[in-house]
This record gives sequence, C-alpha cells and structure tokens, in this order.
Amino acid sequence: MAEESVLTDDFLRQLINVGEVDILVGLPTYNNARTVGPVIEAIRAGIVKSFPRERAVIIDADGGSQDGTPDLVTGASINDVRHASNLYALRTLHSISTQYSDTPASGTALRTILAAAELLRARACAVISPDSTTIEPEWIPRLLRPISHEDFDLVTPVYRRHKFEGLLMRNLLYPMTRAIYGRRLREPYASEFGFSGRLGSQFLGQDVWRHEASRTGTEISLTIAAITGGYRLCQSFLGPKIHTDRSSSDLVPAMRQTVGTLFWSLEATFPAWSTSADLQTVPTHGCEYEVTQEPVRVNRKRLYEMFCSGVGELAPVFSSILSAGTLAELQRMASLSEGDFRYPAELWVRTVYEFAASYHKSVISRDHIIQAMAPLYRGRMFTFLGENRDASAEEIENSVEMLCHEFERLKPYLLEIWNGRE
Repeated sequence: MAEESVLTDDFLRQLINVGEVDILVGLPTYNNARTVGPVIEAIRAGIVKSFPRERAVIIDADGGSQDGTPDLVTGASINDVRHASNLYALRTLHSISTQYSDTPASGTALRTILAAAELLRARACAVISPDSTTIEPEWIPRLLRPISHEDFDLVTPVYRRHKFEGLLMRNLLYPMTRAIYGRRLREPYASEFGFSGRLGSQFLGQDVWRHEASRTGTEISLTIAAITGGYRLCQSFLGPKIHTDRSSSDLVPAMRQTVGTLFWSLEATFPAWSTSADLQTVPTHGCEYEVTQEPVRVNRKRLYEMFCSGVGELAPVFSSILSAGTLAELQRMASLSEGDFRYPAELWVRTVYEFAASYHKSVISRDHIIQAMAPLYRGRMFTFLGENRDASAEEIENSVEMLCHEFERLKPYLLEIWNGRE
C-alpha cells in the first residue's frame, strides 16, 4: 500500500463512499481548466456507452490547481452526459478529486491513482491526460476492453502523428526500449494508457517510490515493470495526438522525465535485459502506426547552431561522459558547415549508450548528464529532419526501423561499457 500521504483522510472518505469498482479512470491534473471539460465529457460518455453495467469512478489527482480544475472534474453530473448523448448507465458513475500536493509531480499523481485503484479493487484502469483535446469517447473502451475482456495487463497507445512530431520517442525512447527489452512497443512513455488492477498493485509495491526518479517519468517505469514482470502487453490505436507547442527550454525537463527515468531503470532491471532475448511483437488493436504529412515549420538552423555551441561549451563535461573516439567525432562534426553536417545513426546510438553507461556510473551529477545530452539530441534532430524532409509515411517508418536495428546491433556495446572501461 502506498504511504498515507497520498491517501488523505478526506480522500479515503470519498473512496469509502464509492466502494469497490470495476472501472477506474484517472486524471493527473494541474491548472487544466482550459481543456479538461471536453476531456471529462468524453470519458463519461465512453464509460456510459461501453460499460453501462460496470461500477465506475473517475479519480482526479490534482497537483494544486488554482484555476478551479477539480471543480470542473467533479461538477459535471452523469445526467448531463445522458441528456447530451441519449446514453443510459445502469449504475452510478462517481467522480471525485483529491489534491496530493501544492506542486505538480506526475509520479505522485500516478501513485495516487494506483493507490485508489488498489483500495477500490478496480479490475481495469486507465489514465488520461487532461490536455488530450483530440480525445473521443472511443478511447475509453480501446484502453480498457483489452484488460476487462481479454485479460491484458498494460495497454499503451498508438497515435496518428505528423511525421515530425514525437521525435524523441522515435529517435531514442522507442528504439532503445525495444533494443533493451525486446518489445516492439511504440509508446513506452505515454500520457494515455490502461492497466490491470494486478499490475497496478504490483507496481505500487515496488521500491521505486523511495527514489527521486519517482516524482516524474514514472509512466515509463510502469511500462518496464510490465515487460520485465512478464505481464501481458498490447497496443491500441487511439487516433490523432495533437502536438502542443513547446519552447526550446522545455527539452531538458522532457528528457529528465523520459530519458533520465529510462537510464535510471536500467540498473534495477539489469538481470532482465543483460541476457539476449528475441524481439517480440506486441499485439496491436487497430493501426500499428499512422503518419500525416501536413506542412510544418521547423527551425533546423537553430538546431544546428545549438549543437555546435553545445559541443564547444560542454567539451570538459563530454570528456567525462563520452569515449575519446566519440567525442572527437562530435567535435569534427561541429566544425562542419550546415550543408555538410550529418549525425549518422550509428554514432547517435553509440552516443546514447555511452551516456547511459556514464549515468549508471555517475561519472558526474546525473542531472548534468541528462542536460548535456540535449544539444547532441538537437544535432540528431537536425539530421533526421533533413533526411526525411520529403519522405513518405512508409519512408519515415523505414527510417525509424533502421535506427531500431542500430540500437539492437550495438546493444553488446552497451553491455561492454556498462561496468567496463571509464
């Protein structure tokens, strides 16, 4: 059971009033008043339409919103949904909210949802981002039915994306997770996913929560726990995932949540991934991937400039993290003109693996290691965007597949340097 800090007396009273449930949908919110209304409507409609006989609850785990978000979550009644959609539930649909902190932490929000699911003995659970402006009611059965009807334990999403969105996922998180753990799971870090009650309880009992890494990025830790624990995984196509415009300054926090947690998780799971394993396809409901090609503006010149300046300014840091050969090649690339610059896939994979091994050895502050990776990632993005400027959806997929093969081919190199040379 999670610590009492996420199960306050008021929250416990609300959960006791709800009683045991079959279906639970969690929302990790923080100042989402602008978008959460339609999300709640879609969740409620999805539950009422697809699970009219099941006992269900919506749990809002709020990180201290000041814009009235919790009231919007709990304020819309089930009668509003029935009136709007001519749908009828045979059981009460509860919606409750708790504030776990005065500051948002995605890991604590997930822990709160997991603790509620365990206490209510929920069989099938889903987490939905309150920013999911493209959500449809069908998302709910697509995430929950594989669990409630087919006995899967984790359902990760497949989205329809623009070919230049989700680049961190395509160029690092997906191919590295696939190479390390042997699963073709397209979104190992997802903002929407489903999980079984048994997986939730098992993950809640892990010691991950005692570490700083549990505050953010816990979603990818849940995915890894499901893989290494032998749980049944599948993917479900949800539809379009709208890109939220982010400034360049958001890259480092995003890498802390995703890449940092992935690197951190490698230590506890070393016995599982250090042995060779056959690559396994994950069952997919609906499309395996879908790419759109609407015009999008990307400032490639800025990516190139930030790579070059980063390699120059962070040379002493890189000398602690990277092998002499890798660093020399990066420095050579930084001297090239924009037209001649290229960050090849093999060098990118060697770079990532050397960063992962240095993170394991804590050669410098782990947070500084993740920060130092940002300019190099930008250089890789410059190359990916250039190589795929006019690529079709099939060509994009082939490019990602070739990168995955490089991560898989060079996995022995990661094992060699994991506890080997400096």
